Formats: sequence, C-alpha cells, structure tokens
Amino acid sequence: MTEPIRFTKMHGAGNDYIYVNTMAFPVRNPEELAIRLSAPHTGIGSDGLVLIGSSKIADFSMRIFNADGSEAMMCGNASRCIGKYVYDKRLTNKKNITLETLSGIKELQLTTRKLSGSHEEVTEVTVDMGCPVIGETALEIEAGDYFYTGTVISMGNLHLVIFVEDITNINLPVIGPLLECHPLFPNRTNVEFVQALSTDEVRMKVWERGSGITQACGTGACATAVASAVRGKTGRKTKVVMDGGPLTIHWDESSGHVYMTGGAVKVFEGELEI
Repeated sequence: MTEPIRFTKMHGAGNDYIYVNTMAFPVRNPEELAIRLSAPHTGIGSDGLVLIGSSKIADFSMRIFNADGSEAMMCGNASRCIGKYVYDKRLTNKKNITLETLSGIKELQLTTRKLSGSHEEVTEVTVDMGCPVIGETALEIEAGDYFYTGTVISMGNLHLVIFVEDITNINLPVIGPLLECHPLFPNRTNVEFVQALSTDEVRMKVWERGSGITQACGTGACATAVASAVRGKTGRKTKVVMDGGPLTIHWDESSGHVYMTGGAVKVFEGELEI
C-alpha cells in the first residue's frame, strides 16, 4: 500500500534538494527514496533528499541524503533552505533558529521581508557553520594523469580545495570522481576547483561527494573561503561565485567561526506516493 507525502523542491544557489517534513510525513527508507526521487528523468530530479524533523537539543533537525543514497554530514545550502521552509510555513516564528545536524548544531539567522498584512517571508539566511578544521595546506596529489596541490578543510564534511589559474580548463567530469575516491580519502571527499579573481572574490566549481557536479555547495564555499585566506589568496570575507550563483563567506577572526550568507528559493511543491 502506497502512502502519499507532501514535498517541496528548493534550491540555494542552484544546489537543489527535495524537502520533506517528517514531523507530518514520516519517511522509512530515505536512502532508497533519495536515489529514486533524485533521478532526473524517472524521478523529480535533484541533488538529494533532505528530511526536516524534530529535535530534543535544537529547534529542528536535518538529515540529508545524496543522490546516490549516501548520507551527508552537513549541507550549508540545505540549512538555509530549511530556515526559509520552517519560517514561511509557520512552523516557527523565531528568526534565530537552531538546527541539529550530524556535524553538530548550527545557528540560522533569518532575514525577512513584509508581504501583505502581517505576513513575512524569508529572503536570506546566514548560517553559523562553526570552526573549520584545517588539514594539510599543500597536499601533493596525483589522480590519473593529473597532478595537483590541494588544501584539505573540514566543515563537518571533508573538502579538497585546489587553486588553478584558469578554471575553464578543468575537465571536472573526468577528474572529479578520481579525486573523490582517491585512496588518500577512504571515506571519499568533496572537491572544489578555485580561481582567485581578486582579493575578495573567487570562482569555484564543485564535485560533491555522492552527487557529482552540482550548481553550488555551501560547505564547499566555506571551505574554499577558508583555504583562500590560509593560502593568502583573499582576506577573511570572500564572495564565492559558483555555477548557481554567489555566496558571501566571512571567517570571523575573533571567534574562528565561518558565517555563510545567501538566499533560499522554493521551486515548487507536490505530492508523491512512496
């Protein structure tokens, strides 16, 4: 017997996921469902599935499953979308929200605008992404016939950030999976190729662990900004431009926390049977 559930498709800088409120619609096999729904021709099409739930230690919880069914620790773009989701749907009236993730509790600060009457909607969300963990800053890595120097950063999930002179010369469909599954990363890694445009702006392309090429990656943008500052490419506040649009990343010197600011967009809603 099939069970109908409501879903919302949303994106942050083009990083699109299918969101389900599991407090109203429980989901039993999220790994399998993520694979089925993420398929572009036979499903809805997305970078994965995000489950919004209750929490005993925060206002809400998030679980995120990539397009291949693997579970991710954290997603900055999804966090922003959850902030918009729970406020716009009046699941909360708070503009400062805590979100439980597999990489800890994240704080969301919502920016809203007035609609008709007393209604408001979220236009922008700033996420406190916590402190980065900086690994090797000049890792020599070989994959296939390619040789790179990368910087390893964890934002609750692992990232390999590689600076290049011309990002248009990167064959991401070929090199992305080789680096994601490199023996140096037994649990796989996200991969960012970055070109510095100025002292406060970079261009980034991403190969996400478990999803492949995506329009944007929030934790990847944060890792890129941290790596850019560590490597002396930019200062501590950086505009990270991705295929799906820009995010503003501020690595605060006093607290050591990384703050990510950007929009969140509802694409459409629907009902499906699982």
